[in-house]
Amino acid sequence: MKILVINAGSSSLKYQLIDMDGEKMLCKGNCERIGMDEGIFTHKTEDGREIHKDVVMPDHTAAFGQVKEALLDSEKGVIKHLDEVTAIGHRIVQGGALFSESVLVDEKVIEGIESLIPLAPLHNKAHVQGIRACRAVFGEKVPEVVVFDTAFHSTMPPKAFMFNVPYEYYEKYAVRRYGFHGTSHRYVSARCAQLMGKDIKDIKMITCHLGNGSSITAVDGGKCIDTSMGLTPLDGFMMGGRTGTLDPSVVTFIMEKEGLSPAEMDQILNKKSGLLGISGVSSDDRDVTAARKEGNPRAKLAHDILEYQISKFIGGYMVALGGCDAIVFTAGVGENQSAHRWEVGKYLEFLGVKLDEELNTSIVLGKEGKISTPDSKIEVYVIPTNEELVIARDTKALVEKL
Repeated sequence: MKILVINAGSSSLKYQLIDMDGEKMLCKGNCERIGMDEGIFTHKTEDGREIHKDVVMPDHTAAFGQVKEALLDSEKGVIKHLDEVTAIGHRIVQGGALFSESVLVDEKVIEGIESLIPLAPLHNKAHVQGIRACRAVFGEKVPEVVVFDTAFHSTMPPKAFMFNVPYEYYEKYAVRRYGFHGTSHRYVSARCAQLMGKDIKDIKMITCHLGNGSSITAVDGGKCIDTSMGLTPLDGFMMGGRTGTLDPSVVTFIMEKEGLSPAEMDQILNKKSGLLGISGVSSDDRDVTAARKEGNPRAKLAHDILEYQISKFIGGYMVALGGCDAIVFTAGVGENQSAHRWEVGKYLEFLGVKLDEELNTSIVLGKEGKISTPDSKIEVYVIPTNEELVIARDTKALVEKL
């Protein structure tokens, strides 16, 4: 069974084709700048064959046309006939309270995703466009499945997901904590249990998805009991361009002093804060790291804040869990920035966390493994995330029931 995994954004469309016989990625690619005058299409097979071209893609249907063409390409394609694609799995950011698990796509499901657009305007609107465009190119006979980022967090109790605002806003507008990166947290928590050789039901774990967007999740027995992102991905701790949690009065104070509209303030909170706002260098942690090595004091301050806030969330979730057996680092920063892991480990030393410096430094660039010492009271792992594989697995499981 070959499954095409789709992640549609407002102006992009990422894809992977996975052969579920051995769970092998056959190819992956990206359609960038959809709807713009100059589009970019890239495609790379597992054995290194590549397509890179500038092409105008006026909409997502045109983008799927490029994907179809690349998959079938006589030299750089990976299939001979389109019917080799058994099913298609879509990543959906916001499932709200409507979807707590992956489901097969039908018109009612599409309408449900559309109804949640106010909670994730850019993401869910793009996902709906992606599903409809996919149907236009591949036909409605190919089964499609939607996998929700928020689904893994649907097990949070009310004491974790409610905000301290009048209850009427929860009743009227569903204002609550939803959490994101759920597919990633789900994958690495399950993989960590495998590496530990234990049943996930017996493990209390904290998973740290650290990238340009970041979140930390408390996982008890394989289920999320709390997570750092909230109604939107803005909540939590410092990220590339996002503030994370802050005093709400900071928002109204700056808006009043600067004469800013809600839209302008939203841009500051989501795009101009975090690592970029503090360092003045970049929202990319690699650039901030380079500046820090050159002696930039604000770059160092940005890292100090980041490591401190990550450590506080981990400590808080240990309380929420009533203990902790394992900590996992994943995603671009979590997998590759060993210096951050080391500093977080130092904050947690009093709790019995001990990192092996050599292992911590060496496990980067897609490597997987334990970075804690044998006598560490809490095991610490680096596990590269694989959200696409989770989507493919869910798609396969649902399609096989048809």
